[in-house]
Amino acid sequence: MNNPRTVAIVGGGISGLATAFALHERAAASGIPIRCTVVDAASDWGGKIVTHRVGDLVTEAGPDSFLSQKPAGLELCAKLGLTDQLINTNETNKRACVFSQGRLRELPEGLVVIAPNQLGPFLRSGLLSWAGLARMGLDLVMPVKRSSGDESLAGFFRRRMGRQAFERMLEPLMAGIYAGDAEQMSVQATFPRFVELEQQYGSVIRGMMAARKAGSSATRSGPKRTMFVSLKNGLSDLVTALVCRLTEQGVRLRGGSVVDALRVRSHQPGRWMYDVILNDGSALSVDSLVLATPAYVSAELVRPLTPIAGGLLEMIPYASTATIAMAYPRAAVAGAAEGFGFVVPRAEGRDLIAATWTSLKWPHRAPADQLLVRCYVGGVGREAILQLDDQALVARVREELASMCGVTAEPGYVEVNRWIKAMPQYTLGHLDRLNQIEAALSRYGGLILTGAGYRGVGIPDCIRDGAVAAERVVRFLSGERSS
Repeated sequence: MNNPRTVAIVGGGISGLATAFALHERAAASGIPIRCTVVDAASDWGGKIVTHRVGDLVTEAGPDSFLSQKPAGLELCAKLGLTDQLINTNETNKRACVFSQGRLRELPEGLVVIAPNQLGPFLRSGLLSWAGLARMGLDLVMPVKRSSGDESLAGFFRRRMGRQAFERMLEPLMAGIYAGDAEQMSVQATFPRFVELEQQYGSVIRGMMAARKAGSSATRSGPKRTMFVSLKNGLSDLVTALVCRLTEQGVRLRGGSVVDALRVRSHQPGRWMYDVILNDGSALSVDSLVLATPAYVSAELVRPLTPIAGGLLEMIPYASTATIAMAYPRAAVAGAAEGFGFVVPRAEGRDLIAATWTSLKWPHRAPADQLLVRCYVGGVGREAILQLDDQALVARVREELASMCGVTAEPGYVEVNRWIKAMPQYTLGHLDRLNQIEAALSRYGGLILTGAGYRGVGIPDCIRDGAVAAERVVRFLSGERSS
C-alpha cells in the first residue's frame, strides 16, 4: 500500500492532539502510511488546557493537574520527554478542608478521591457527628445491591455511607471534579470502581482498605508520585510538546478553521469517503474521520448522517463554570490560608464550589512574598453567578473568601476565565446512550468519536480514549471492521 491513507481529526484539544500522536505511532507500527490533518476552530491548540504566565505568577485557566494513578498521562509525558518536568504537590501541609456548618473543617487523611481507605482519621476529624460516623460504618455490613441497573452517585453513596457523609464530604469532592449534580450523575459512568468494590468486597470501605494494602505492598519503579501531578511551568507545556512533535511527524495542523458540515460518499463497495467542509469553502476528503469535539458539536455534524446518533449526542449535557485566580501579598493573608484549599457542599448554599491555595499546593507558582488562590464557581444548578460581569463576579468571590476564611485583603492580580458548556455530565443512562450512539454510527466505518464527553473527563482519560480512537482508525484502514 503505497498511497498514504488520509485521516482528519476535528478538535485540537488534548483529545484530538493525543489521538493524532497515537495514530502516528500505531500506523507506523502497522506499516500503514498515513496523512493526518487536525482541524480546530480556535487558533490556539489545547482546548481547555491554558496556562498564563504573568511575571512570576503561573496560573491555569482550565485544569491544573492530572491523576498519576491513571497511567496514560505519565506515559505520554515520558514519550514527549517531559518526565523531568513533572512535579508533585507539596509534601508539607497537605491538609484540605470542607466548609461545613459555618466553618472550615479538615478533610480526614485517607480519603482517596471520594472514598475512605482509613477509618481512624474520620473518627478524629469532627466533620461527621457520631450518628453520621456510625451510619458510615454500616457500609461494612450493608447488603450488596445485586441489580445491574444504573444508579445515581447520590443514591449509591447515601445507600452505602449515609446522608451525612454524602452531603458533607463526598458531594463537594464530586462537584469539584465534575461540576455536576450527584442526584443526576451515573455512578457506573463516573466512578465504576466503587460499584466494583461493592460487588467484590461487599463494602466500599473494605474494598478501599484492601486496595490501599495492595498498593503499599506493590513495588513501584520510578520516582514516587503524589495523587495529582502537574508540569513545572504549567500544563500548556504538554500541549506545546505535542504540537511540536506532531509538526515534526508531518501532521498538518489547521487552526482557526471551523467545520461547517460533513458529507459522506461511497468510494468503493463497503468503503466511504468523508468530506469535511470548512468555513472558508475548502474541503478535506479523507478515508477516516475522528470527531474530538464536544458532544453537542459532534451532534450537529453527524445529525445529517444519522439523526438517531445526533439526538443521542445532544442528550449529553454540559455545565458551565468559571475560574478566578487572585494573587495576594503573603503577609496580608497570613493565618487565613493553610493547606491546599477547600471544597464547599451544595447544602451550604454558597456560590463558591471550591478554592485552591495554588502556590501552597504547587511549587513555583508565585513568588515567595505572594499567595495565589484559584476559586471555582458555576456548575449544574449553580450557573446563575456566571451572568455577573467580571468585576461583579470577582467581588462576589471575594465576599465568599472573606466570610469563609477571613481573606479580606485587596488582591494585586486578578484573572477571570469562563468556560461555557465545557464540562460534560455523565447523567443516568450515560453508558447505555454511548452504546446506542456506537450502534447508530456503525454503518459508517472509519467515523469515530472521542473526547471528554464519553468515557472520562480527566486529562489521562482523554489521552487514553484518543489512543483507543487511533487504534480503531488503524484497524479500519487495515481493512478490519472495527467494532
